Amino acid sequence: MSSNFSGALKLANLNDFIAPSQTCSVVSLKKNEKPTAKGLVELQQRKVGAKFDQTLKDKDGPVKVTLHDCLACSGCITSAETVMLEQQSTSEFLTRLSSRDTAVIVSLSPQSRASLAAYYGLPPIQAFKKLTSFLKSLGVKAVFDTSCSRDLALIEACEEFVSLYRDGHEPTGGVESNSKQPQGLPVLTSACPGWVCYAEKTHGSNILPYISTVKSPQQVMGAIIKRHVWKTLGFKPENIYHVTVMPCYDKKLEASRDDFLFAVDRTEGDGQVRIPEVDAVLTSGEMLDLMESKQVDFLSLEEAPLDRLLTNLDEDDHLFGVLGGSGGYVDTVFRYAAKTLFGKEITGQLDFRTLRNCDFREVTLEHEGKVVLRFALAYGFRNIQTVVRKIKAGKLEYDYVEVMACPAGCLNGGGQVKPKKGQSPKELIQNLESVYLKEVDVKDPFENPVVKGLSVDIHICKLGECTTPCGI
Repeated sequence: MSSNFSGALKLANLNDFIAPSQTCSVVSLKKNEKPTAKGLVELQQRKVGAKFDQTLKDKDGPVKVTLHDCLACSGCITSAETVMLEQQSTSEFLTRLSSRDTAVIVSLSPQSRASLAAYYGLPPIQAFKKLTSFLKSLGVKAVFDTSCSRDLALIEACEEFVSLYRDGHEPTGGVESNSKQPQGLPVLTSACPGWVCYAEKTHGSNILPYISTVKSPQQVMGAIIKRHVWKTLGFKPENIYHVTVMPCYDKKLEASRDDFLFAVDRTEGDGQVRIPEVDAVLTSGEMLDLMESKQVDFLSLEEAPLDRLLTNLDEDDHLFGVLGGSGGYVDTVFRYAAKTLFGKEITGQLDFRTLRNCDFREVTLEHEGKVVLRFALAYGFRNIQTVVRKIKAGKLEYDYVEVMACPAGCLNGGGQVKPKKGQSPKELIQNLESVYLKEVDVKDPFENPVVKGLSVDIHICKLGECTTPCGI
């Protein structure tokens, strides 16, 4: 069986009957043995990225995911997860559009918007309007921009960090620690599902306590739509089929996590039913494939008005967002922390210093002659390995790290549109970086009027209980 959701990962003849799980403990079946209730699997020889994993010598032992096995853009999945992901396909998307009882809503990430804009040689807002026109011609009810939910996630991330920083720097009653990290720090971002999955499967309690509890912009958008604005949209949550367009295949796995199911009352009968915040994820490349399969002349499409309800669009019809092609976590949280904790207003670009390579950079803040904030960007598993190793040794000096599995970050996600013939990957990422904020204004998330207008009575941007005053 081959899968159309990732060009990098192919699975063959797997029959494991495993429900998706956040722990990777896959044990092989003997030949012709029927699957047990625990759902065991025979692991065939397979190619994962550039590495070839030979058939295991110890067929009764657990399979461990290592950096050599991990693929930044796809991860390690079972065939049951493959079936699950096949349900998040363009064909399923079109099937849902034909259902009278389903309202399909699409949320577009700014990275995917940039990918399609670069492919067609258009500014992001033109590409967004043309894509809206195409999707609504298929029957999509609304098309939103996840820059809005990203701002909400960033606000929560700012509040979370400041709270942890203050707690970590309180007097400890004379108790000394060998660690260079204050208690509760560093904070590691949680928006990249490939990184989170790797941390869960490989490092567990050594790393998980440091990972932010703030949901990704994708999941925040799903929560907003299905827990709040469904009333405005006029559709019941269980009748909404929410699709996001993302730069990453791992977002499909993120959408399918049990963490992001919530209960709603049944339309008929007693009790409740649990539904996902995000029903399906299509990558930028899959959206391009869909348009090409429909023989759409994208450049000739009319530009439809954008849906303003959950889109970062100002009164002059300009898109706005934050700096940073991977969500802007370091940029936004660093500025907020500098102002809130030390009264320092930072304007202009942050002064990053490149360390081991261009995917590992740091920025610091000095106050009264000493460094009081030290943030870093760590992209790609080679740099992630460095961060993990230092945390385990208690030698990581950073207060906050923006972690992304893909080298060059989300703009270079495995689900993005591939380079054109004659175009190198490096040239493509440089083009994406220039297109990303073309005709897009940079604005403070705390000043976002769309976010300010979301007066909901539950906290939807964090896992578990939320105690920070983010205005919702």
